[in-house]
Amino acid sequence: MKFKVAKKTISTGLITVSRAISANTPIPALSGIKIDCAKNTLILTASNNSDISIQTIIEKNDEDFFEVYEEGSVVIEAKYILEIVRKIDSDLIDFSIVDGSLTKISGDSAEFNINGVKASDYPNIDFSKPLQNFKIDADTIRSVISQTTFASSDEVSRPIFTGVNFSAKDGIMECIATDSFRLAKKTINILAPYNFNITIPAKTLKEVEKIIDREGEVEIAVNEKKVQFYFGATLIQTRLIDGKFPDTSRLIPEEFFSNLIVDSRDILSAIDRASFIKNNDGIPIVKLTLAPDEVIVSSKSQEVGSSVEKLVYEKYSGEPLTISFRGNYVYDAIRFLSTSQVSVEFTTDMKPFVIRDIEDDSIIQLILPVRTYN
Repeated sequence: MKFKVAKKTISTGLITVSRAISANTPIPALSGIKIDCAKNTLILTASNNSDISIQTIIEKNDEDFFEVYEEGSVVIEAKYILEIVRKIDSDLIDFSIVDGSLTKISGDSAEFNINGVKASDYPNIDFSKPLQNFKIDADTIRSVISQTTFASSDEVSRPIFTGVNFSAKDGIMECIATDSFRLAKKTINILAPYNFNITIPAKTLKEVEKIIDREGEVEIAVNEKKVQFYFGATLIQTRLIDGKFPDTSRLIPEEFFSNLIVDSRDILSAIDRASFIKNNDGIPIVKLTLAPDEVIVSSKSQEVGSSVEKLVYEKYSGEPLTISFRGNYVYDAIRFLSTSQVSVEFTTDMKPFVIRDIEDDSIIQLILPVRTYN
């Protein structure tokens, strides 16, 4: 294997695929990045062999220099190759296998010789493309991810809740995440006749969000075992979470009796200040006391003290209501809506309430209230 490539090109590719590498992998080769060098093509692959695999392709073009002199493959420890490429002060970098898997990486006056691993020791990853595939605007899928993944659970004892459920039927796809105390639901249209119901690990989706650009399209391919995201020269593949995602439709109230319309910044700031006071478990419990002529945001702890603030709001309609909730849950829900004004809809003090973007009905954030005794 022998090739020369522009530093910025190889650096971008290496950083992209390295996101798939786990710090604790039982297979030594998976701590490295596999480099496959063929005629006019360089394929970089990284994987943790269970959840996520990423592959990106570098091809010869008119913009960045890339020249192949000898074909071959090798696996190089990710932390070493990333650091070497970063440190070499040269626009072009040479890669070549010296002996066996010993790889020379050089640029200008700097030269490194790194012990690699034979490509044959790298696990075989099936990147075959599922038959069900469709395209979606990149900014749309980024919005889906940011507006849902935060509501997923971190508890591995309930794996189905650590993902986001994607269910498609008749050209409509619903994307739902919940940790059983809050729920985020985003609905989008897709130009595809497929019906599927899959749950994708939220952790993988967050990596997808980091890697894809805001512009262009993303192709998504799914089957009952895996999902793939194609954008540009990069492919992200992830396993699906086993199990049936719960039916959450019954959790969303069909009618509401009270409604608060408020500027997002005003309520976020008020909740942030009130969340400074936490209970014995370190949880910020915030209370909203609502009436047509006044809305109060408050919090109280016997150990710390209390906080009371009048909220600046646009409109409240309905009977007076007092409701308590986890401040961080509501804060996150409003923050990830990324809108200037929100509508908060209530039924009773112990029923879930809903937060909406008043200009976008495709997204719903639902929060379960908590019972307080003061």
